[in-house]
Amino acid sequence: MSKASPLGIVGRLLTGASLFLVGAGVGFGAGYWYHPSWLFAFNQSRQESLAGGGESSSTGVIAPLRENNDLNFVARVVERVGGGVVRINASRTVATNLPPIFDDPFFRRFFNIPDLPRQQIQQGTGSGFIISKDGIILTNAHVVEGADRVTVTLKDGRFFEGKVLGADPVTDIAVVKINDQNLPVVPLGDSDKVVIGEWVIAIGNPLGLDNTVTTGIVSATGRSSAEIGVGDKRLDFIQTDAAINPGNSGGPLLNARGEVIGINTAIIQNAQGLGFAIPINRAKQIADILIAQGKVEHPYMGIQMVTLTPQVKEQLKQNKGVNLESQEGVLVVQVVPNSPAAQAGLKPGDIIVRIDQEDVKTSSQVQKIVESRKVGDTLTIHLLREGQPLQIPLTLGLLPS
Repeated sequence: MSKASPLGIVGRLLTGASLFLVGAGVGFGAGYWYHPSWLFAFNQSRQESLAGGGESSSTGVIAPLRENNDLNFVARVVERVGGGVVRINASRTVATNLPPIFDDPFFRRFFNIPDLPRQQIQQGTGSGFIISKDGIILTNAHVVEGADRVTVTLKDGRFFEGKVLGADPVTDIAVVKINDQNLPVVPLGDSDKVVIGEWVIAIGNPLGLDNTVTTGIVSATGRSSAEIGVGDKRLDFIQTDAAINPGNSGGPLLNARGEVIGINTAIIQNAQGLGFAIPINRAKQIADILIAQGKVEHPYMGIQMVTLTPQVKEQLKQNKGVNLESQEGVLVVQVVPNSPAAQAGLKPGDIIVRIDQEDVKTSSQVQKIVESRKVGDTLTIHLLREGQPLQIPLTLGLLPS
């Protein structure tokens, strides 16, 4: 079988949807980093518009609070757990990229250009939530990644210096610690029990608007990272139509009982009602490792792969003259040089049909099997090469950072 071009196959099949990570993102480009003067002006205008304090009725009298049993389920959840949702501000120092000519003293004197700073401070904001009374906070890795300083602000106005205990870009989970006791805690639920159509509540700090609450439903579960355009992440996502915006990253997605079922992390640009959250069971698993070890070691094979869908089969038939209409499995598009897959002898064009004793039909299945093992484990890869069955032992390596 001739070698299939990964760009030729994968590029033609992807929809082009652009994923937008909705928090302060170091290295993601689309993160919510802002200039301090903009935020000051924004907050100042908000304070002026709210002068006089509180929300008033049409008569100008502040409306009294209702009895708790008169509140709907959203208001009760927010009242009960909203205090455990925090704002996370991160700052980082970056080098200022100037053309080399600006280093020439003669040039600066001739055009009367003052010395320019070689570094600048960038700031960003995101959300998080407290999971233990002694100050353990969950958030997204892209909220704090690369930050020199992290501060955490509680709903009651108190703020603390935060210490990043660990961040895992592969799953976009980070753990931050603040030093205090008897803090309000947001209870964790069970994301394996999430049902499509159930009500959900998102709380966070979108666009600098602290303690914003939105509601919606669970639109779908088990959305693979490949489906939503982040193939480098090893996650399945909960899809929701609850409004999520820049600054919501790291905030909780709650069920109607006020339990966290996911961590809000991403939206698709130019789409409405498409938000994605990391299931809390997976997030808690990663967080426990980060707390204990400060990092997570992910196993990997070292292949680029694609599910043998009807579209892929048709592309191969038209462009390569290869007829795979009767085959199911995962096509190896490319093998990373010097990777475990390369050392084991996998080749582009191989079709993976089973790993150990488990049949595989999709690339996400392969990813889940690999992620469920440890670095150094050996897998038996059952594959078809030019129509002939082969079994190849493959020892998993450590995913490069």
